[in-house]
Amino acid sequence: MSELQSKLVRASDVMRPVTIERGTAPYAEGSCLVSFGDTRVLCAASVEDSVPGWRRGSGLGWLTAEYAMLPRATRTRTSRERSQLGGRTQEIQRLIGRSVRAMLDDFAFGEFTVRIDCDVLQADGGTRTAAITGAAVAVIDAFDWLVSSGRATVSPIKRRVAAVSVGVVKGQPQLDLDYDQDVGADVDMNVVMSTEGRFVEVQGTGENGTFDRGELDTLLDLAVRGIASLHEAQAAALALPLRGFAKA
Repeated sequence: MSELQSKLVRASDVMRPVTIERGTAPYAEGSCLVSFGDTRVLCAASVEDSVPGWRRGSGLGWLTAEYAMLPRATRTRTSRERSQLGGRTQEIQRLIGRSVRAMLDDFAFGEFTVRIDCDVLQADGGTRTAAITGAAVAVIDAFDWLVSSGRATVSPIKRRVAAVSVGVVKGQPQLDLDYDQDVGADVDMNVVMSTEGRFVEVQGTGENGTFDRGELDTLLDLAVRGIASLHEAQAAALALPLRGFAKA
């Protein structure tokens, strides 16, 4: 069944097909290519032998994220953000950074920076949620590399995170909105959760309408079920042998 056909028949409580492929950027210490339907995001986690100035001398590391969309990831070409990041880009990369930092209990892994690059290759809605889900996997492999290379004694990862969009489309709750659903949504929400079943972030907006407490609860229930399936997909990907390689 094609992606177009799956859009036509997908039930409101069903995720688009999700794939997570590790080791797709072989020179990075951790990487994966994540797909939510026709949305595809390459996530690469790089380990740098330095920390921001405000961290130096503390013995603590840092984790941060960057996000970008290729010019023809969308239906019409978008310009590259060369000199200054747009507000949307800044918002998304801060969200990714906050979300993935929630995987750690502390930063006591030495003065290293783990920098996650999330590049959208193809956009059909949910790019930020796909980026968070993929970044979590890439970061786990990056910290495992830190340990295996002897640079850290133990990985600081204590939990995974994943994210999904939900919304109200034509009066009906919908899980994992594609582009057409997102554009026409009355309510749009992005939810990030940990494997411990705790919320990391909830972003909800009445785009073309408002929502009551009952609708909010329905959307959160949908998100919880969707994220549970994403956690399963992450676990399955992490259980497979790692393809590719990282520098020694």
